Amino acid sequence: MIAKLRGRLDSIGSDFAVVDVGGVGYLVFCGTRTIAGLPQVGEAVELSIETHVREDHIHLFGFATAREREMFTTLMTVQGVGAKVALAILSALPSDQIMQAIGAGDEAAFKRANGVGGKLAARIVVELKDKVAAFAVAGAMLPKSAAPVKGAKSSAVDDAVSALVNLGYGRMEAFGAASRAAQAAGEGANFQALIKASLKALGGEGG
Repeated sequence: MIAKLRGRLDSIGSDFAVVDVGGVGYLVFCGTRTIAGLPQVGEAVELSIETHVREDHIHLFGFATAREREMFTTLMTVQGVGAKVALAILSALPSDQIMQAIGAGDEAAFKRANGVGGKLAARIVVELKDKVAAFAVAGAMLPKSAAPVKGAKSSAVDDAVSALVNLGYGRMEAFGAASRAAQAAGEGANFQALIKASLKALGGEGG
């Protein structure tokens, strides 16, 4: 099982790269963000690899970081999300934004990806919702600004997000601001305090 390739970048296609490792060329399928971040042909390159072995083929999928590879495999735990769709999602959204969209229940964010319709976007949000918390605990993927808030504070955050969305802010933007406000306020955070702090932060970001 190949988990990493380090060698020379032999060539690049629209959705793949060929990595020369000791004279052997490995064809690696990549998302557009990974392709865009590759060095010039002929230069040294290192990719984190997810290997898929089937009866009729062996496919290598490449990522700039192990974090992206983990997101790829996580997305594929959702029914209806195969390797092609998972790469499309990672091409449309960075890993951090994917986790924020899941935490915020922002189905529209996933519909930016080719092959993702409304039903599949909803399934991604629902099926991966609990895994957001797991990633936060592991400290592997979820940025602190989007870490889920538990207990009574979670209800206040949800209410604050809804209010901010009603005021015209995007759901992901509102979720990030309310979550940061809740973390800063601590356990005693309430709806009014979160709204005030969130609006101040959003105003600062916008100005």
